[in-house]
Amino acid sequence: MSDGRPPRVLLKLGGEALSGEGGAGIIRDDLARTADLIARLRDKGAEIALVIGGGNLLRGAELAGGDLERTTADGMGMLATVINALALADAIQACGTRARVMSPFTVGGYTEPFSARVARRHLEDGHVVLLSGGTGNPFFTTDTTAALRAAEVGADLLIKATKVDGVYSADPRTNPDAERFASLTYRDVIERNLGVMDITAITLCMENDIPVVVCDLWQPGAVQSVLTGDRATGTWIGSA
Repeated sequence: MSDGRPPRVLLKLGGEALSGEGGAGIIRDDLARTADLIARLRDKGAEIALVIGGGNLLRGAELAGGDLERTTADGMGMLATVINALALADAIQACGTRARVMSPFTVGGYTEPFSARVARRHLEDGHVVLLSGGTGNPFFTTDTTAALRAAEVGADLLIKATKVDGVYSADPRTNPDAERFASLTYRDVIERNLGVMDITAITLCMENDIPVVVCDLWQPGAVQSVLTGDRATGTWIGSA
């Protein structure tokens, strides 16, 4: 970093990081594996803020309809992210790395109220900061939450660690001719409707000049390589 401080990263994970691809609930082995990865990233000196989805438990948008209002379903989804964050925080601490869970709404004594100022202080003090509960409002995805929190805590980079090794022109699992992009601009993502993150999230990153990298969570060394600036890993999204 030009100002002498360590890199500050917002790591965005899907709920499958705790359940395996296509799994449900929280599987101990996957939880431990994800916690170990995060602890090792922190041990290398990076300041790690983290947003995790809740899809392994439920997806609010998919539940909405019939007798269940969208606002209620989204509230349930936000609570699912709190459950995941609490589990992951304990697992990270079991690895010997300090962790804090924050949320934008009160969850008994289990989380701290989200404050950008306090979150930045926790990061500076060496904690992994898990930012749960979404934005606290319905109709926003956890990708948008990640972009918003990245801007609020002053992240230098947003890493979306998922089940594919980058952004493709089509689903590579069903289309063997899909093109993998090494780099894209924010405008490319929006205009081509690539779907890697929702438009609100990409727009927030563009407006705040926060680079985004999409990489494979379970490709050995991939996330670590991104942190070193290795542009051969994943797809890098930025202003140019």
